[in-house]
Amino acid sequence: MLEQFARSPFDAGFESVLVLIILIALEAVLSADNAIALASIAKGLENPELQRNALNLGLVMAYFLRVALIIGATWVINFWQFEVLGAAYLLWLVYQYFARKSKEEEEGEHKARFTSLWQAIPIIAITDLAFSLDSVTTAIAVSNDIWLIILGGTVGIIALRFLAGLFIRWLEEFTHLEDAGYVTVGFVGIRLLVKAYDTTLVPPEWMMFIVIAVIFAWGFSQRTEVMAEAVETVKED
Repeated sequence: MLEQFARSPFDAGFESVLVLIILIALEAVLSADNAIALASIAKGLENPELQRNALNLGLVMAYFLRVALIIGATWVINFWQFEVLGAAYLLWLVYQYFARKSKEEEEGEHKARFTSLWQAIPIIAITDLAFSLDSVTTAIAVSNDIWLIILGGTVGIIALRFLAGLFIRWLEEFTHLEDAGYVTVGFVGIRLLVKAYDTTLVPPEWMMFIVIAVIFAWGFSQRTEVMAEAVETVKED
């Protein structure tokens, strides 16, 4: 492990550049479901400024947790208990969201899920960490150079911040998008659970992408009434 850190990034040749591009591409592809999950969590704060601050600070914390995960990845992947913990956490988030939503629909009243910024920040950071269990494992399979994986993860988390900010705006526009975000979280949680039990039962990556694409299509299938009226007004003009 120490030898991997001792290797200078400046010694990298064309192969390292190519691997870095692959790692960044993997981060981009695997971060879409993560981004909508983090946006949905940040949406639990009613103030838009608090939502932005929660994403910024939460992802700074998440970055350091990711680096720690990458450094210890060769040790972590030997323990299926970490995947079970990650799966249990994600499924707990899904249960909390839909239980709260059901209660709000019965009472006819919507309340913010978080009363302060500092409640949302650790939830965002830990959720990103749980999502990272799969992506870091994939990155380790692509390259043994720790500095390359960390650099790819750095670019990925910056992209994740902007993508999550975009999803926060879309959550206001599309009726089912927040539900779709938490369904995706549940899907990732179940996948981690299955992987911990038996890796041979885990669906292939292409199937995961298709399922997530279908969930996203449903999430974007219906605009909120306000946005639908605004779109109709623009068409008439």
